[in-house]
Amino acid sequence: MTALTVVAAIGSALVGGVWFTFSGFVMPALARLPAAEGVAAMQSINVKAVTPPLMLAMFGTAAVCVAAVVAALAGDGDREPGLIAAGAALYLAGSIGVTIGGNVPLNDALARVQPGSAEAAALWTAYLRRWTGWNHVRGVASVAAAAAFTLALV
Repeated sequence: MTALTVVAAIGSALVGGVWFTFSGFVMPALARLPAAEGVAAMQSINVKAVTPPLMLAMFGTAAVCVAAVVAALAGDGDREPGLIAAGAALYLAGSIGVTIGGNVPLNDALARVQPGSAEAAALWTAYLRRWTGWNHVRGVASVAAAAAFTLALV
């Protein structure tokens, strides 16, 4: 139980750091570029993001969260099941759920436009605002999950 909780805390914090990086400086940097360049850069990022390192961090952490909450609710170990369940819920809903329901559909729409087109330019401004807003949610939820798991360890 302790190992699952530690891995869930570290994984949630790691993924939260990725989201923080995007909210803190990647998206603001892309917003400074002309729309065609920003769209092309983000399209490239979105393709590269769906590779083993990020997918393992995201979905491996999700699997560990599920295992930790199942073990905690089954009474396996001396960790606080409420905090573990809260951490798992925050990570699964706030990071994975928001990614699937918020960020991925925006990425899919962006992938369908040509970077230099009028359609891309029109989409880009709304995309930046909406994608970054959802990303803030992912970041806060992931860090809050890490905090809940950490509190369950003490």
